[in-house]
Amino acid sequence: MSDTYTQIHIQVVFAVKYRQCLIEKEWKSDLYDYITAIIHNNNHKVIAINGMPDHIHIFFGMRPAQSLSNLMQDIKASSSKWINEKQLTKRRFRWQAGYGAFSYSKSQLSKVAAYVDNQEEHHKEKSMLVEYREFLQKFEIDYNEAYIFHDPM
Repeated sequence: MSDTYTQIHIQVVFAVKYRQCLIEKEWKSDLYDYITAIIHNNNHKVIAINGMPDHIHIFFGMRPAQSLSNLMQDIKASSSKWINEKQLTKRRFRWQAGYGAFSYSKSQLSKVAAYVDNQEEHHKEKSMLVEYREFLQKFEIDYNEAYIFHDPM
């Protein structure tokens, strides 16, 4: 009997609608736990999750039984519903459309996990948009400036 064997490690980056700084220190850990549960319930494995008030990075091992777009739709829809039901923000919470997804080899796991874990330090030196453009360029992803994350409002 044959089986499927994979090694897929993905870092996703996605932002709050209009890049508003709505993710508060008081509940961000609960949000990360909620998102981690979504990922685990879909049989993937979270390696690191962290972010800033306006965006999140998730680094995880992905099983091929589900598409990345379906997983991201589940994460974003479920977590925004959870935030709104708990009334954690003064206005309706929404994630910005789209996301960035970047793949890594096993040899890069500890480096990428450390990068995700240290978001606060990284963003003392460069903004989310500068960092995101660097990711797109490093991974040689063609992009249209009109369709990347918007500046904060």
